[in-house]
Amino acid sequence: MRSFTLAERRARLGRRHLLTAPGDEPIAATARRFVGLHATDPATPYLTLWARRDDFAVADLDDALYTSRSVVKHLAMRRTLWAVAAGDLPAVQVASSDRVSMTEHRKLIADVAKAGIAADGDLWLERAASAVLRHLGETGHASARELRLALPELAGEWDAAPGKPWGGTSPISPRVLTVMSARGDLMRGPNDGSWTTSRPRWVATADWLASDRDGADHGEASADLVTAWLRTFGPATVNDVKWWFGHTLTWTREALRAAGAVEVDLHGTPGVALADDLDGEADAEPWCALLPGLDVTTMGWQERDWYLGDHRAMVFDNRGNAGPTAWVDGRVVGAWVQDADAKVSLRLLEDVGRSASKALQRKADQLTDWLDGVRIAPRFPSPLSKAG
Repeated sequence: MRSFTLAERRARLGRRHLLTAPGDEPIAATARRFVGLHATDPATPYLTLWARRDDFAVADLDDALYTSRSVVKHLAMRRTLWAVAAGDLPAVQVASSDRVSMTEHRKLIADVAKAGIAADGDLWLERAASAVLRHLGETGHASARELRLALPELAGEWDAAPGKPWGGTSPISPRVLTVMSARGDLMRGPNDGSWTTSRPRWVATADWLASDRDGADHGEASADLVTAWLRTFGPATVNDVKWWFGHTLTWTREALRAAGAVEVDLHGTPGVALADDLDGEADAEPWCALLPGLDVTTMGWQERDWYLGDHRAMVFDNRGNAGPTAWVDGRVVGAWVQDADAKVSLRLLEDVGRSASKALQRKADQLTDWLDGVRIAPRFPSPLSKAG
């Protein structure tokens, strides 16, 4: 059985996650490499690409998302918003998003009935969805607020926690858009906000993407996505794969078998890797990186001690969300923050040595210059990024 050392895994992480040296591959290819880029925090995909590309500009991702549409934002794995390559959308839809949409659909129709909006939640939802698509067919795109004001079919309020301090009534309409987007009816089109905020104008997927989205087979799509994931994130544990895709253990094992994954040893822990990806990994040249909150690398595995060490409690919040991080040679060593003037500074949790410390400071200075006064407020700040 092939055995992978910690040093090999960290060297693979640096190279395959494009952190040892910036590249210039198309943004859609980078999204495909990772199966998707985390986009729940609007700023994250931009900063993720800044860390991995030469001369990256905000306009580059804006063009990919809203002009060429080679990348789209889509609700998928773990009910998370991702920026995925448009060409991968059929596979992502069938292998992941359909599961998310069914769960959201079931919860929504139950809450519609519970809130007294309609006795038949299924019928109400389909009438509301039809109204949304009809309106978008006439207008081209609309914000969530515009849809709510224009369509009586979206009227209604619900309370997520009746009688609780954190409860309170809110419109039901955003949840209709969530279900419709998860099942592939809608896309997040042009953004009315800046690149650090999310104010999408909703569009009908059939109008936004000209390519054919039909024909993906569930088994083949699952195997293809797991193969792509292992190519970038492997070797990994079975639980890593299960967690990342937000699926069942049965689905995970079937997809791994179809992908031709084989058992390996991860420095004492059982793992899996692609059968054609077992060659030895050469040592990587020294490298460092500053990654944003929820970056796809920091969030990439469920079992994270091999790159977090003792720092998990300081760089992740208590819900498992990663804040901004500083990396040296495949390990998280601290975080980065900004002051009131948007200057990036480091908060290190260990002595990384003189050379690495200087390299991280250069990265911090480069990020300060690139942000040019823009302040990033992580949606899920870690204890370390909130400290001091």
